[in-house]
Amino acid sequence: MLWRLLIFIVLSFPTFAQQGRLVWSDEFDGESGAPNPELWSYEYGDGCPNNCGWGNHEIQYYTDALKNAHVENGLLVIEAHKEIMGGMQYTSAKLNSKKSGSWKFGRIDVRARIPQGLGTCPAIWMLPADWKYGGWPFSGEIDIMEHVGWTKDTLYGTVHTDAYNHMNGTQKGRKFFQYEMGLRFHTYSIIWNEKKIDFLLDDKVYYTFANDGKGSSSWPFDQPFYLILNISVGGNFGGARGVEVENIWPQRMEIDYVRVYQ
Repeated sequence: MLWRLLIFIVLSFPTFAQQGRLVWSDEFDGESGAPNPELWSYEYGDGCPNNCGWGNHEIQYYTDALKNAHVENGLLVIEAHKEIMGGMQYTSAKLNSKKSGSWKFGRIDVRARIPQGLGTCPAIWMLPADWKYGGWPFSGEIDIMEHVGWTKDTLYGTVHTDAYNHMNGTQKGRKFFQYEMGLRFHTYSIIWNEKKIDFLLDDKVYYTFANDGKGSSSWPFDQPFYLILNISVGGNFGGARGVEVENIWPQRMEIDYVRVYQ
């Protein structure tokens, strides 16, 4: 009996050490309807006047309508619809945790099933709460998961900083192949500390971004970041090979849970 107890302790301890203590979560197990307003805030519109097209020439208009974001059967559903609103050709939803939670270091897990329609770009990502080093990209961005419909079985885990971003061709990250990605739920995660950010799919590390010790230009990740969940349509990345205009709409991302450990 003693050796079994010792084995249990040894096997159990690494999981606790890796995850830490649960400090913020949403399991989406409540009543059907709107997402919990104590946890989630909406972003609205097309990004204008300051950031039209959300900086990427996207063609969706974000709303708080139930058809664009709602809870059902224990899932958060974010859904993009083909309809004209505010001069845009599609509607969708973009939720963030800025008012309820932002974190410096820890582990973030999001279990989700993502859409794969041509022109869609579902994303699980983070931005700085206080923009300590200035506007984008100086204060950083963490893309836990991005996917575009024209690479159906590929996910992207990336960071954006002053030194490393797609605007100057130095972006750091990895695209990772996962067969039939959109057909089932997967857990998208980061483990983030003062030395590195690990990117994980289903608890397996597929990319590590290390702190090179050269300061905020390459490592602005010493400040709290908040979480964002959304589906964008079209734009420089999602629409690089066009947007399917018939038959596939609406497109939905289903989120089973969001958990933050420190």
